[in-house]
Amino acid sequence: MKRYARMALSCLLAAVLTVPLLACGASEADKGPKKDMSAATREQLADLAKSDERLTGELENKTIKWLSTWDINSDDTGKTTPVELAIFQERYGGKIEWHQTTHSARYNDLANAINSDEGIDFFYAGDWDAFPKGAVRGMFVPYDDYLDLDSELWADVKDANDSMIWDGKHYVAAVEVTGDNCAIIYNRKTIDENGLDDPAELFEKGKWDWDAFQDMLSEFVDTSNEHYGIDSWYFEAGLSASTGVPYIGLEDGKLVNNLRNEAIEDYQNWMYDLWQSDYIALGVGDYGWTSRDYYIGEGKLLFYPCGLWTLGTEKSQWSKTFGEDVFFVPVPKYEKADEYYIPASINAYCFVKGGHNPEGVAKFLDCFRFSKVCEGAQEISDQQFIDDYEWTDEMIEMKNKMNEMALENHSFDFYNGISADVTSVLDSSEHGVRAASRGVPWSESVNSIYDQVQNYIDEINGK
Repeated sequence: MKRYARMALSCLLAAVLTVPLLACGASEADKGPKKDMSAATREQLADLAKSDERLTGELENKTIKWLSTWDINSDDTGKTTPVELAIFQERYGGKIEWHQTTHSARYNDLANAINSDEGIDFFYAGDWDAFPKGAVRGMFVPYDDYLDLDSELWADVKDANDSMIWDGKHYVAAVEVTGDNCAIIYNRKTIDENGLDDPAELFEKGKWDWDAFQDMLSEFVDTSNEHYGIDSWYFEAGLSASTGVPYIGLEDGKLVNNLRNEAIEDYQNWMYDLWQSDYIALGVGDYGWTSRDYYIGEGKLLFYPCGLWTLGTEKSQWSKTFGEDVFFVPVPKYEKADEYYIPASINAYCFVKGGHNPEGVAKFLDCFRFSKVCEGAQEISDQQFIDDYEWTDEMIEMKNKMNEMALENHSFDFYNGISADVTSVLDSSEHGVRAASRGVPWSESVNSIYDQVQNYIDEINGK
């Protein structure tokens, strides 16, 4: 089976779950794993790790401290102990001590932990809001002295890591690039009953593009008959990534404002057309402003653009919402793009200022990379994902293909990593990048926000 099948979904799922707040520093480590792999599988992973020369050295301090809303150890989603964690445990005797927080309190809790010298060692960067602001504020430190991006372990993702250099240093350790940040989720039974072309078949034939996407909406949508087009919150940036042009890019170590780029304008005008045609369900007629993902399973909704974390649960959970016949494809291709771009996500981590064990974090991340480049470990990881979440082989293959596409043609958007002010401006449904899907012409929005965003960028670049 191809590579890149599993952990990104588990991480992304956990990253967006809302969990009860414990005091910063409260640890779940002593509770033990909720669902561990078999002893035989552990022994197999131990043999692979200990016999491979790519994992070197030993660890004196075997515990690393992790501040997050989610636990890297097994959790309530049905996830088994991750393969990379098991390798870290078996090869180095490593242990991850989880310090729980909430999404809204993450950075305050991190600042307090740094100031009180709690020794928090690493922090998740895959939410795209940690960089570059965490580097600018001095919350994170470079990892160049601890990870060797020129090694065989890191060769596949060296370019991705090099594209996120700030002030000449690496602050974001991306262990993998994935294509699961936003997929088009649909139900094949709905497609068949309405005589539509299966998006997966169109994708296979190279015909899955903006026009095909819109043509299907025009054939299906009939709001008077409870046939709706697109439902989901914050999907606009995901579809916009098909242009290959980020709203805020990073070039030569400087942030770049692309809001007036022609491709962005094309996309925003397209979103406005979809809104005018009633193809965007939220706010249309009696639909209201409550997302109804379960309409996919009921055959009332055609497309649900969303991260694949929503399918990263036990089958009894995802099938209840989306139905047994659920499937997904990448976002449709922008015909003018030089390549087929899809929204790329990263499994990535930052080394925290004042961490007590950066060497331990480096070894864990080496183990993560090993789980991706060692064929035997990846096969175990793939099978574990299938066992945990009961995806079909076809779903796994599509996920793999999307990961390959994202790694080959990645275009990272940093607008969430500058400041809360920039995120608020760009995510606004009044004049931000989501406004066209609410009926606001892009020309009006971009004139309203461009200079404001540029001022924020100039301030950060100046630092």
